[in-house]
Amino acid sequence: MSPVSRLSLIKLAVVILALLPAAELALRWQMGRMGARPTTEALLWTGDWAVAFLLITLAITPARALFDWPAMATLRRRLGLAAAGYALLHVGLYVYDQKWNLVVVALEILKRFYLTIGFAAVLIFVVLSITSTDGWQRKLRRNWKRLHYLVYPLAVLALLHFFLQSKANVSDAAMATGLFLWLMLWRLLPRDIRNRPPVLVGLAIATPILTVIVEALWYWGHKGVPPLRIVEASLDPLLIPRPAHIVLIAALAVATLVFATTHWRRWAMPRRSHIQVKS
Repeated sequence: MSPVSRLSLIKLAVVILALLPAAELALRWQMGRMGARPTTEALLWTGDWAVAFLLITLAITPARALFDWPAMATLRRRLGLAAAGYALLHVGLYVYDQKWNLVVVALEILKRFYLTIGFAAVLIFVVLSITSTDGWQRKLRRNWKRLHYLVYPLAVLALLHFFLQSKANVSDAAMATGLFLWLMLWRLLPRDIRNRPPVLVGLAIATPILTVIVEALWYWGHKGVPPLRIVEASLDPLLIPRPAHIVLIAALAVATLVFATTHWRRWAMPRRSHIQVKS
């Protein structure tokens, strides 16, 4: 199979995988398996997947650099549109929950801070989606890249909305924030060192600690929970997995994969050269 055909299949697979959460939601709703408040459950589901696909989109840049696969960048647009699609579905479900009364929706957005933040994030999603085409890229030229830097404040707004709407349990929001911190810290590192396995191990140590700090500060500021209780909970093996543990596992998995890939290439390259010389 040619590289072009292989890439086309990967693109198709990405589209299918992006549609699977929506298909599962529709199936569960049709079968009456959405609990006592199906609309609320659907709102949470679509919001979670919007954040998930946003983080996956942001992960394309480090994945392309770490695994030396430039073609991976072509998947970014599809993943970004998937994130925007789930965000718009999230808003649509909220409007449906308010019985399509746009006046009530507008007043709620103005009155409730977490809705204001969420709506601002959706507006950025819409702008980035509309301008994601090749035509807009040619039209805006250098400004296109500057405009699409809005993905970073978008992610911050989305995560803050995630925390605020989570209310009692912010474990998922804390985990998503920890993964976002890893992605941002990797980008801040100098280009000549950020792909080295020891540096990635350092990131794997730093980001779970930052995740615990963010979670502890949130519970302290919003619930009055002493920060030390969150630290102790994160160190308690009986409470595994907590957000910091999941971030640690994900970060160590990346470091391990990069280490294995690097050593595989070092082993494979001399063998290929030897075979070519013999032939």
